[in-house]
Amino acid sequence: MGWKGSRWLGQALARWVVGLWLLGASAARAALPAEVEAHLARAGLGRDSIAVVVAEAGAGGFRWAHREHEPVNPASLIKLVTTQAAFELLGPTYTWTTPVHVDGPVRDGVLQGSLYLRGTGDPKLVVERLWLLLRRVRQLGIEEIAGDIVLDRSAFQVPQVDPASFDGEPYRPYNVQPDALLVNFKSVALTFVPDPDRGRARVVWEPPLAGVATDSVVPLDHVAPCTDWRAALKAELADASRIRFRGAYPLACGERTWHLAAAEPNRYNARAVEGLWRLLGGRLAGTVREGLVPPGAAQIAASESPPLTEIARDINKHSNNTMAAQVFLTLGLVRFGVGSPDEARRAVMEWVTSRWPEAALQLEVDNGTGLSRRSRLTAALLARMLQAAWAAPYMPEFVSSLPLSGLDGTRRRAQGAAGVSHLKTGSLRDVAAIAGYVLSSSGRRYVLVAIVNHPQAGAARPALEALADWVARDLP
Repeated sequence: MGWKGSRWLGQALARWVVGLWLLGASAARAALPAEVEAHLARAGLGRDSIAVVVAEAGAGGFRWAHREHEPVNPASLIKLVTTQAAFELLGPTYTWTTPVHVDGPVRDGVLQGSLYLRGTGDPKLVVERLWLLLRRVRQLGIEEIAGDIVLDRSAFQVPQVDPASFDGEPYRPYNVQPDALLVNFKSVALTFVPDPDRGRARVVWEPPLAGVATDSVVPLDHVAPCTDWRAALKAELADASRIRFRGAYPLACGERTWHLAAAEPNRYNARAVEGLWRLLGGRLAGTVREGLVPPGAAQIAASESPPLTEIARDINKHSNNTMAAQVFLTLGLVRFGVGSPDEARRAVMEWVTSRWPEAALQLEVDNGTGLSRRSRLTAALLARMLQAAWAAPYMPEFVSSLPLSGLDGTRRRAQGAAGVSHLKTGSLRDVAAIAGYVLSSSGRRYVLVAIVNHPQAGAARPALEALADWVARDLP
């Protein structure tokens, strides 16, 4: 039998195993709770639009389930797969290091050569940490660089993607693509500080970008309410060398900050590094360019990221897509030596197959972030993963990475099981979902997974909140 025949036989056997698993899996079969059914009906959604699992966190089986084996798009719930795989494969204390190398001696404050920054995928190399790293270089006696500053991004092999390709929003920071040397999420923060006496607002922006300017002040609107203040500014963002404002800033808004992805993301790293270097008083004879750290270059400094436990909190509580992509690619880099999407998917799929082989054919992780129309999993698989995480040594760190419903995270106003549940939410154009842990009135801890796939999924939030409340009141 040839390779294709063997592959076909393997897939057939796998499907047979999945079939046996589906037949053998058991959970209580009942109508959806009345309040959930009512909310779905008001939203124009049927029972076939939602997949649900409720299970005791410390038990093996499911307590209640509905369409749990149907592959569905989980939106940002896929971040739970990415972060749990990272806890398992990297360890909760894993950190990323960004080293600095030089290829020449320092004489009278001048580096006789080039300075190299080598990225290893740090998900949180924000402006404050980059400033500290470059300040350390200055403290080592380097006042001027006779050569270049070279940025080594070779740890990741990521195809170029148009940041507007997913939803037409290229300036939204959540669309920033991953990078082995991800500087400050390739974004700028514009803070508007009203000065009523002068009838204007000052514009303060970070980080300083070499070759990029912005209007330093904008007119104040003393009458307009603080509604869509970003639109009121009439910002012109397409020019990568200057940000202009043709509108006014409402005084009623007070001080606000607008985070924007760079118009030219491929040039952002160089502009940020040069801008900070010059801000620190450093001089540069050459340019900031991309390249590789040469053999024999000496390491003189390094920046170490926060541990994975902190990174996971940023990813899950704030649904940070770019950080999730960084962790996802790191799985491929550490496991197979290449930080590419293919190797990252391979690492995750091998891990899932080793733990839940019957579910491997029903999982598609795509990019590990949730910004995908291709991602698929079943509510049953995610519930089993959450049960496994509850039994793992890293359980406290993993659970605390999830939003505390109604109190933090991306949906603080959500009221479903508020204050007694750690639930990650997921949202796309046609997806609404929640998953995590709910503490019931009886003291039992439940795993809850609920995923709606429907063109009107956005209207399903009240039904999901009602489901969480129902679980919190304990099952009948």
